[in-house]
Amino acid sequence: MSNQELVVLGQDGPDGCCPGLLTAPLPQDQAVELAKVFKALGDPVRLRLLSMIASRAGGEVCVCDLTPAFGLSQPTISHHLKLLKQAGLIASERRGTWVYYRLLPATTDRLAGILTRPADEPLPEPTGTPS
Repeated sequence: MSNQELVVLGQDGPDGCCPGLLTAPLPQDQAVELAKVFKALGDPVRLRLLSMIASRAGGEVCVCDLTPAFGLSQPTISHHLKLLKQAGLIASERRGTWVYYRLLPATTDRLAGILTRPADEPLPEPTGTPS
């Protein structure tokens, strides 16, 4: 993954969100950007880190509290956190020696919106036979 910041999807629509993946085909540019966010989430360590940050009381956590939960070196944890930050999933703030991380809920809310089928939309009829 490059060092570029990722574009947050769906901020240009009238309601502030893009159409769901299950309701309309994604345009190519949105699919490319969305794939980068899912790639950041495609690693078990990064998923656990995101979960630990998101579920922390007070909304933020020090890197010093994250590192001991894994059998990985501090530089490896920092690398995973950097990828989550580049994907727009978390933000960080340095306070003295330590860095504190917090969830960016707008990004996770957008992912949830993209993957959610509207409640009033019926499930599509299956086509063909399952393999």
